[in-house]
Amino acid sequence: MVLLGEDLRPSSSAPKHSVHGAATPLHLAFSCYVRDLAGRLLMTRRALAKRAWPGVWTNSCCGHPGPDEPIEVAVRRRVRQELGLDLTQLRCLLPDFRYRATDPAGVVENEVCPVFVALAPGPPQPDPAEVMEWRWADWSAVASLARSAPWALSPWCVLQMAQLTDPLTEGMTDGVRT
Repeated sequence: MVLLGEDLRPSSSAPKHSVHGAATPLHLAFSCYVRDLAGRLLMTRRALAKRAWPGVWTNSCCGHPGPDEPIEVAVRRRVRQELGLDLTQLRCLLPDFRYRATDPAGVVENEVCPVFVALAPGPPQPDPAEVMEWRWADWSAVASLARSAPWALSPWCVLQMAQLTDPLTEGMTDGVRT
């Protein structure tokens, strides 16, 4: 993982397993919201074996770029590994998103986490070590859930949904709309 200094620039790197704990240093990550051609949003439930927020519903995919790996390449790589999907129309909607949160077991997330949206033309085939369940959902229903029942979603998803509007209304096309 890419560790960040106070100036938010890469300062060093460390293996992921050595970083996430009670004193997680600031590091670089990303979140991706995947849409299908019908405009539905892919929501995933984190596998129970995940170190942080096991079993929690969240956005489509999160991950960490490797040292010197362009973040867009990391997003595509991780979505392919975790969900078996190849992305099109990848766009960064929140380039400066940052958050810190602690899960019930005491594991801290402390991330600068650009937020992406993309299209995927097929159903996911998730890695069960990463994703235990998935559902296609209406964007507005997820945004409403994030506002009315924030405990039902990961904290980063709740914070991100508060800053996002439906990407289909912001120019993302599905091959039919212009």
